[in-house]
Amino acid sequence: DALHVLMWQILNKNYSVLEQKIAQKIEDEFFIMLNRTILGQTIEIKWSQDNRFDLTEDDILLILESKTGYYTIAGPMRLGAILAGATDFQLESIYKFGILLGRSFQIVDDLLDLTSDFAGQKTQQGNDIYEGKRTIMLIHLLNNANSEDSLKLKEILSKTRDQKTSNEINWVISKMKEHKSIEYGKNLAKKFATEAQQIFNNELKFLSKEPFRSELQSIFNFIITRDH
Repeated sequence: DALHVLMWQILNKNYSVLEQKIAQKIEDEFFIMLNRTILGQTIEIKWSQDNRFDLTEDDILLILESKTGYYTIAGPMRLGAILAGATDFQLESIYKFGILLGRSFQIVDDLLDLTSDFAGQKTQQGNDIYEGKRTIMLIHLLNNANSEDSLKLKEILSKTRDQKTSNEINWVISKMKEHKSIEYGKNLAKKFATEAQQIFNNELKFLSKEPFRSELQSIFNFIITRDH
């Protein structure tokens, strides 16, 4: 609550230090960013609670774009660009860039939950499976497992977090490896990062000031290769 008060106070102070039109645009963009995040988180929680098995890859991408792409990359970049006087066309290019890079970032994050101990910071792998979180890798497994494995997977996912055992979680992860769901996720993350790189090279040339452009350039490799 205290942080929210500070946030609204800062947005309000913008009207005394910026042109009113810019201050209003910043506030509007902030509301869009928060509403998109709320949308993504709400959908993700609802679909997990409903234990949905019929979701598509596009459904998962909607979550990634809303809760991660806009909040983590597109929104903050657009806020800075608005302050710098960016045109609507430039803001749209930043949006496309941020959504693609946000997809890549979240997929890698979900992959690390399955494969990494986050540089020793995490003791339990597969937390997303415990929570019933719908990820690209889980949807891929649901769509590619044979009938026997699919039945067992759905039985595990139908359990509460406390009911699931570590052996069951390890079984799900092993099946993701067997059916190349993890490999699929890695390739998809690289694909989106590559598409974001193309937009960066072709449409974001107006972000030319150094060392800032080079710092943005370095984010592609970081997102794909990070281990925590």
